Amino acid sequence: MNTQIELIDSHCHLDQLDLTPVGGTLSGLYEHMQAKGVNHCLTVGIDRDNMQAMLTLAEQYPWVDASVGVHPNDVDRPVTYDTLLAFAQQSAVVALGETGLDYYRGESDDIRAQQKEALRMHVDVAKAVNKPLIIHTRQAQVDTIAMLKETKASEVGGVMHCFTEDWAVAEAALALDFYISISGIVTFKNASTVQDVASKVPLSRLLIETDSPYLAPVPYRGKPNYPHYVYDVAVFIAAMRGISVAELGAATSANYRRLFHLR
Repeated sequence: MNTQIELIDSHCHLDQLDLTPVGGTLSGLYEHMQAKGVNHCLTVGIDRDNMQAMLTLAEQYPWVDASVGVHPNDVDRPVTYDTLLAFAQQSAVVALGETGLDYYRGESDDIRAQQKEALRMHVDVAKAVNKPLIIHTRQAQVDTIAMLKETKASEVGGVMHCFTEDWAVAEAALALDFYISISGIVTFKNASTVQDVASKVPLSRLLIETDSPYLAPVPYRGKPNYPHYVYDVAVFIAAMRGISVAELGAATSANYRRLFHLR
Protein backbone atom coordinates (compact mmCIF):
# COMPACT_ATOMS: atom_id res chain seq x y z
CA MET A 1 0.00 0.00 0.00
CA ASN A 2 1.30 3.44 -0.93
CA THR A 3 0.87 5.60 2.17
CA GLN A 4 2.93 8.51 0.85
CA ILE A 5 0.24 9.96 -1.42
CA GLU A 6 -3.53 10.31 -1.44
CA LEU A 7 -5.38 10.22 -4.75
CA ILE A 8 -9.08 10.14 -5.65
CA ASP A 9 -10.50 9.10 -9.01
CA SER A 10 -13.27 11.66 -9.38
CA HIS A 11 -15.02 9.95 -12.31
CA CYS A 12 -15.22 6.28 -13.26
CA HIS A 13 -17.79 3.67 -14.25
CA LEU A 14 -17.31 0.71 -11.94
CA ASP A 15 -20.22 -1.21 -13.43
CA GLN A 16 -18.49 -1.26 -16.83
CA LEU A 17 -15.07 -2.53 -15.72
CA ASP A 18 -13.69 -5.93 -16.65
CA LEU A 19 -12.48 -7.02 -13.22
CA THR A 20 -10.69 -10.16 -14.45
CA PRO A 21 -7.19 -8.57 -14.39
CA VAL A 22 -7.69 -7.38 -10.78
CA GLY A 23 -8.85 -10.63 -9.24
CA GLY A 24 -12.40 -10.61 -10.50
CA THR A 25 -13.85 -8.55 -7.65
CA LEU A 26 -14.17 -4.93 -6.58
CA SER A 27 -12.21 -5.82 -3.44
CA GLY A 28 -9.38 -6.93 -5.70
CA LEU A 29 -9.67 -3.68 -7.63
CA TYR A 30 -9.40 -1.72 -4.39
CA GLU A 31 -6.17 -3.52 -3.51
CA HIS A 32 -4.70 -2.36 -6.83
CA MET A 33 -5.95 1.15 -6.15
CA GLN A 34 -4.41 1.29 -2.68
CA ALA A 35 -1.08 0.09 -4.05
CA LYS A 36 -1.01 3.30 -6.11
CA GLY A 37 -2.26 5.56 -3.31
CA VAL A 38 -5.81 5.75 -4.69
CA ASN A 39 -8.20 5.34 -1.77
CA HIS A 40 -11.50 6.59 -3.15
CA CYS A 41 -13.51 6.95 -6.35
CA LEU A 42 -16.78 8.28 -7.69
CA THR A 43 -18.81 5.91 -9.87
CA VAL A 44 -21.02 7.87 -12.23
CA GLY A 45 -24.59 7.30 -13.38
CA ILE A 46 -25.27 7.54 -17.10
CA ASP A 47 -28.82 6.27 -17.65
CA ARG A 48 -32.04 5.28 -15.94
CA ASP A 49 -31.01 1.62 -15.87
CA ASN A 50 -27.81 1.96 -13.84
CA MET A 51 -28.75 4.51 -11.21
CA GLN A 52 -29.77 1.84 -8.72
CA ALA A 53 -26.52 -0.02 -9.38
CA MET A 54 -24.50 3.13 -8.64
CA LEU A 55 -26.40 3.68 -5.40
CA THR A 56 -25.93 0.04 -4.34
CA LEU A 57 -22.18 0.16 -4.97
CA ALA A 58 -21.79 3.30 -2.88
CA GLU A 59 -23.84 1.84 -0.07
CA GLN A 60 -21.83 -1.40 -0.09
CA TYR A 61 -18.29 -0.04 -0.38
CA PRO A 62 -17.09 2.81 1.86
CA TRP A 63 -14.46 3.82 -0.70
CA VAL A 64 -17.09 4.48 -3.38
CA ASP A 65 -19.32 7.52 -3.87
CA ALA A 66 -22.08 7.62 -6.48
CA SER A 67 -23.77 10.07 -8.79
CA VAL A 68 -27.04 9.64 -10.67
CA GLY A 69 -28.01 11.07 -14.00
CA VAL A 70 -28.63 10.59 -17.70
CA HIS A 71 -25.77 11.06 -20.16
CA PRO A 72 -26.68 13.37 -23.07
CA ASN A 73 -26.30 10.45 -25.48
CA ASP A 74 -29.00 8.56 -23.57
CA VAL A 75 -31.72 11.21 -23.48
CA ASP A 76 -33.88 9.01 -25.70
CA ARG A 77 -34.46 7.02 -22.50
CA PRO A 78 -35.28 9.84 -20.09
CA VAL A 79 -36.11 9.72 -16.40
CA THR A 80 -38.75 11.80 -14.70
CA TYR A 81 -37.97 14.62 -12.31
CA ASP A 82 -39.48 12.64 -9.43
CA THR A 83 -37.39 9.55 -10.16
CA LEU A 84 -34.17 11.52 -10.40
CA LEU A 85 -35.03 13.43 -7.24
CA ALA A 86 -35.71 10.23 -5.31
CA PHE A 87 -32.28 8.86 -6.18
CA ALA A 88 -30.54 12.19 -5.63
CA GLN A 89 -31.90 12.42 -2.09
CA GLN A 90 -30.01 9.30 -1.00
CA SER A 91 -27.03 10.05 1.22
CA ALA A 92 -24.66 7.85 -0.82
CA VAL A 93 -25.33 10.01 -3.88
CA VAL A 94 -23.02 13.03 -3.94
CA ALA A 95 -23.80 14.60 -7.33
CA LEU A 96 -26.15 14.86 -10.30
CA GLY A 97 -24.84 13.61 -13.62
CA GLU A 98 -23.25 13.02 -15.79
CA THR A 99 -25.42 15.38 -17.77
CA GLY A 100 -24.72 17.98 -20.41
CA LEU A 101 -24.58 18.47 -24.16
CA ASP A 102 -22.87 16.32 -26.79
CA TYR A 103 -23.02 17.39 -30.44
CA TYR A 104 -20.18 15.14 -31.60
CA ARG A 105 -22.41 13.19 -33.96
CA GLY A 106 -24.03 16.34 -35.32
CA GLU A 107 -27.21 15.74 -33.37
CA SER A 108 -30.53 16.88 -34.82
CA ASP A 109 -32.33 19.92 -33.47
CA ASP A 110 -34.81 17.62 -31.72
CA ILE A 111 -32.09 15.68 -29.90
CA ARG A 112 -30.26 18.86 -28.96
CA ALA A 113 -33.51 20.18 -27.51
CA GLN A 114 -33.92 16.95 -25.52
CA GLN A 115 -30.36 17.25 -24.22
CA LYS A 116 -30.97 20.83 -23.12
CA GLU A 117 -34.22 19.89 -21.37
CA ALA A 118 -32.48 17.02 -19.59
CA LEU A 119 -29.66 19.30 -18.48
CA ARG A 120 -32.19 21.81 -17.18
CA MET A 121 -33.92 19.09 -15.16
CA HIS A 122 -30.62 17.91 -13.65
CA VAL A 123 -29.86 21.46 -12.56
CA ASP A 124 -33.29 21.77 -10.98
CA VAL A 125 -32.84 18.53 -9.04
CA ALA A 126 -29.31 19.53 -8.01
CA LYS A 127 -30.68 22.74 -6.55
CA ALA A 128 -33.47 20.86 -4.76
CA VAL A 129 -30.98 18.59 -2.97
CA ASN A 130 -28.05 21.06 -2.84
CA LYS A 131 -25.63 18.75 -4.60
CA PRO A 132 -23.20 19.64 -7.42
CA LEU A 133 -23.36 18.73 -11.09
CA ILE A 134 -21.12 16.56 -13.24
CA ILE A 135 -21.08 18.11 -16.70
CA HIS A 136 -20.21 16.36 -19.95
CA THR A 137 -19.65 18.60 -22.97
CA ARG A 138 -18.42 17.60 -26.41
CA GLN A 139 -18.36 19.95 -29.38
CA ALA A 140 -21.06 21.97 -27.59
CA GLN A 141 -19.02 24.33 -25.45
CA VAL A 142 -20.90 27.53 -26.40
CA ASP A 143 -24.33 26.06 -25.66
CA THR A 144 -23.07 24.32 -22.52
CA ILE A 145 -21.72 27.49 -20.93
CA ALA A 146 -24.84 29.38 -22.01
CA MET A 147 -27.08 26.75 -20.43
CA LEU A 148 -25.11 26.77 -17.18
CA LYS A 149 -25.53 30.54 -17.03
CA GLU A 150 -29.21 30.44 -17.98
CA THR A 151 -30.09 27.83 -15.36
CA LYS A 152 -27.95 29.52 -12.69
CA ALA A 153 -26.05 26.30 -12.16
CA SER A 154 -23.46 28.28 -10.19
CA GLU A 155 -25.85 28.09 -7.24
CA VAL A 156 -24.73 24.48 -6.74
CA GLY A 157 -21.52 24.39 -8.78
CA GLY A 158 -20.00 21.23 -10.10
CA VAL A 159 -17.27 19.83 -12.29
CA MET A 160 -16.53 19.90 -16.00
CA HIS A 161 -15.52 16.28 -16.34
CA CYS A 162 -12.90 14.89 -18.75
CA PHE A 163 -12.16 18.43 -19.86
CA THR A 164 -11.00 18.75 -23.48
CA GLU A 165 -11.86 22.37 -24.33
CA ASP A 166 -9.51 25.34 -24.44
CA TRP A 167 -8.52 27.77 -21.69
CA ALA A 168 -11.23 30.27 -22.58
CA VAL A 169 -13.92 27.66 -21.89
CA ALA A 170 -12.14 26.63 -18.68
CA GLU A 171 -12.13 30.27 -17.52
CA ALA A 172 -15.85 30.56 -18.25
CA ALA A 173 -16.54 27.41 -16.23
CA LEU A 174 -14.34 28.55 -13.35
CA ALA A 175 -16.25 31.84 -13.26
CA LEU A 176 -19.43 29.79 -12.74
CA ASP A 177 -17.90 28.09 -9.67
CA PHE A 178 -17.13 24.86 -11.50
CA TYR A 179 -14.06 22.71 -11.06
CA ILE A 180 -12.04 21.32 -13.97
CA SER A 181 -11.33 17.58 -14.07
CA ILE A 182 -8.48 16.24 -16.18
CA SER A 183 -8.40 12.66 -17.47
CA GLY A 184 -5.73 10.45 -19.02
CA ILE A 185 -6.12 12.38 -22.27
CA VAL A 186 -3.62 14.85 -20.82
CA THR A 187 -0.87 12.24 -21.29
CA PHE A 188 -1.49 11.90 -25.04
CA LYS A 189 1.13 13.45 -27.34
CA ASN A 190 -1.46 15.40 -29.33
CA ALA A 191 -3.25 16.80 -26.25
CA SER A 192 -1.57 20.20 -26.11
CA THR A 193 -4.86 22.03 -25.45
CA VAL A 194 -5.67 19.83 -22.46
CA GLN A 195 -2.09 20.12 -21.22
CA ASP A 196 -2.32 23.91 -21.40
CA VAL A 197 -5.49 23.90 -19.30
CA ALA A 198 -4.05 21.40 -16.81
CA SER A 199 -1.07 23.67 -16.25
CA LYS A 200 -3.18 26.82 -15.75
CA VAL A 201 -6.17 25.75 -13.64
CA PRO A 202 -5.74 27.00 -10.07
CA LEU A 203 -4.67 24.06 -7.93
CA SER A 204 -7.64 24.74 -5.66
CA ARG A 205 -10.07 24.05 -8.53
CA LEU A 206 -8.47 20.98 -10.12
CA LEU A 207 -9.70 17.38 -10.06
CA ILE A 208 -8.27 14.26 -11.67
CA GLU A 209 -10.11 11.27 -13.09
CA THR A 210 -9.85 8.18 -15.26
CA ASP A 211 -13.33 7.95 -16.87
CA SER A 212 -12.48 4.24 -16.77
CA PRO A 213 -12.90 1.91 -18.54
CA TYR A 214 -12.32 4.53 -21.26
CA LEU A 215 -9.35 6.76 -22.16
CA ALA A 216 -6.51 4.94 -20.44
CA PRO A 217 -3.47 7.18 -19.97
CA VAL A 218 -0.04 6.53 -21.40
CA PRO A 219 1.50 3.93 -21.00
CA TYR A 220 -1.81 2.01 -21.08
CA ARG A 221 -3.38 3.91 -23.99
CA GLY A 222 -5.58 1.66 -26.12
CA LYS A 223 -6.17 -0.77 -23.27
CA PRO A 224 -9.00 -0.89 -20.70
CA ASN A 225 -8.69 1.83 -18.08
CA TYR A 226 -8.92 1.35 -14.30
CA PRO A 227 -9.29 3.74 -11.34
CA HIS A 228 -5.72 3.12 -10.13
CA TYR A 229 -4.41 4.56 -13.40
CA VAL A 230 -5.36 7.98 -12.05
CA TYR A 231 -1.90 7.74 -10.49
CA ASP A 232 -0.40 8.11 -13.96
CA VAL A 233 -2.60 11.15 -14.62
CA ALA A 234 -1.36 12.68 -11.37
CA VAL A 235 2.29 11.97 -12.15
CA PHE A 236 2.00 13.66 -15.53
CA ILE A 237 0.21 16.78 -14.29
CA ALA A 238 2.48 17.13 -11.26
CA ALA A 239 5.56 17.04 -13.50
CA MET A 240 4.00 19.65 -15.79
CA ARG A 241 3.25 21.95 -12.89
CA GLY A 242 6.59 21.41 -11.18
CA ILE A 243 5.14 20.02 -7.95
CA SER A 244 5.25 16.63 -6.25
CA VAL A 245 2.63 13.95 -6.79
CA ALA A 246 1.95 14.13 -3.06
CA GLU A 247 1.17 17.85 -3.28
CA LEU A 248 -1.07 17.36 -6.30
CA GLY A 249 -2.83 14.44 -4.62
CA ALA A 250 -3.42 16.34 -1.40
CA ALA A 251 -4.87 19.33 -3.26
CA THR A 252 -7.12 17.39 -5.63
CA SER A 253 -8.37 15.15 -2.83
CA ALA A 254 -9.22 18.18 -0.70
CA ASN A 255 -10.97 19.72 -3.71
CA TYR A 256 -13.00 16.53 -4.19
CA ARG A 257 -14.19 16.52 -0.60
CA ARG A 258 -15.03 20.21 -0.71
CA LEU A 259 -16.96 20.01 -3.99
CA PHE A 260 -18.98 16.97 -2.99
CA HIS A 261 -19.62 18.16 0.57
CA LEU A 262 -17.66 15.34 2.21
CA ARG A 263 -15.50 15.30 5.31
